[in-house]
Amino acid sequence: MASSALSISSSSTLVDAKAPRQSAPASTQCVSLPTLPPPPVPSQTRPWKATTYCRKMARNVMAMATGEAPAEVAATELPEIVKTVQEAWDKVEDKYAVTSLAVTVAIAVWGSTGMISAIDRLPLVPGVLELVGIGYTGWFAYKNLVFKPDR
Repeated sequence: MASSALSISSSSTLVDAKAPRQSAPASTQCVSLPTLPPPPVPSQTRPWKATTYCRKMARNVMAMATGEAPAEVAATELPEIVKTVQEAWDKVEDKYAVTSLAVTVAIAVWGSTGMISAIDRLPLVPGVLELVGIGYTGWFAYKNLVFKPDR
C-alpha cells in the first residue's frame, strides 16, 4: 500500500510538472532590495555652469590683484522699468497707505476670481450670462454703430 501511495504522489508530480515541495527550515536571511545608482555629480550634468563659475572667479581674482573693480559689478545695470519704479516709490510720501491699498487690491482680485469660478460652476448661470452678453452686444451695436449720425 505504501508503494501505491508513492506511485500516486510521483505521478502527480509528473503531471503537474512541479518539483515536490520541501519544507524549508525557517532562516534568518534578509532579502534586500537592489541599490539605486548614485546621484549624478552636478559638474557632470552641467559642465558649462562650473566653467562659467571658474571664469568669473578668475576674473575677480585678476581684478582684485590689479586693483580694478570687478567687471560684473560695473557691467550690471538695472532695467529701465526697475529704475522708473524705484523713482516713483521714492516719491511716495505715505508708503504704508500705498502698500495697504496694493494688498487690499490683491485680496479683492483673489476673492472675485473665487466668486466668479463658483458662479461658473452653477449649471444654468453661465448660459444665461452668455445670452445676456450677446443681447447687450447686439443692442449696443444697433443703437450706436448702425446709424451713421450716431457714429
